[in-house]
Amino acid sequence: MPEEEIRPLTLGGTRFSYRVLRQPDPRTEPVVVLGGGFQGSRGWPHMEDRITPLADFVTADLPGVGESDCLPPGAGTEFAGAAVDRILDDLAAPRVNLFGYSYGAELAFGCAQRNPHRIARLMLGGVVSHTSAAQRESLQLAAGHLERGDAESFAAVAARMQLCLDDDRHIPRRALVYRYVKRSMLDVAVHVPDVLDYLQRSLISSPSFDGGLSGVPALVFTGEHDSITSPDRQRAFAATIRGSRFAAIRDSDHWVVLERAADVADLAVRFFTGRSWDAAPYVVPAPR
Repeated sequence: MPEEEIRPLTLGGTRFSYRVLRQPDPRTEPVVVLGGGFQGSRGWPHMEDRITPLADFVTADLPGVGESDCLPPGAGTEFAGAAVDRILDDLAAPRVNLFGYSYGAELAFGCAQRNPHRIARLMLGGVVSHTSAAQRESLQLAAGHLERGDAESFAAVAARMQLCLDDDRHIPRRALVYRYVKRSMLDVAVHVPDVLDYLQRSLISSPSFDGGLSGVPALVFTGEHDSITSPDRQRAFAATIRGSRFAAIRDSDHWVVLERAADVADLAVRFFTGRSWDAAPYVVPAPR
């Protein structure tokens, strides 16, 4: 088993931490993983299993996640981004491979914009760079349930807005994934202060994706049936990063990191080690 180290940090008096699994003979730069709004340091077992033989593996309990302190009042993406920079400073690696998914993609992209010289490769999934009217309506509906103290209905709406429930689109274990996501949303509704703020940060786009990026090898990916961050929207976002590539993963939606966890991990390994993924069976062929 790789050696594990938990590194406690503070930012403006707010306590948070990150976790490092050390690889004594790495074949690529450390891989730093930033997940969605409620994904903490131990939420990436498939990535961990496949990346630790190749590199140091770094995950975080950012402010508001896990055992870390809540975000300070009024703090948001800028504060969380400063926490990510603090992790890179403490890690002291000249460069890292940076993986961000959903809300974590926003943090990873901002980090790469601020620190392009520190990022060896950038992998972004489920980038919430666009928000539809339907998403905003669902969020308002979820907010109404939460205000009335109806956590069960809130969790159902929050789960439905993140998943593709169209029976004509094949997604393995759809019912199981729905139950898992709904249960997760119910748990955070009960135990996480300001849960609606976290959900909005995770699922509503912000100006953070403006400004483009160059000089960092990048890969953008999403599930082929993602209704929040559709392949067309993700492909358009990828075009704002000079020289980036795009991949859609079969039979999955916005929760591709759960539905096709092994495939996401394999794609990350290929990208971070410079191997091709064009012929991988889980990748949807690019349109001609």
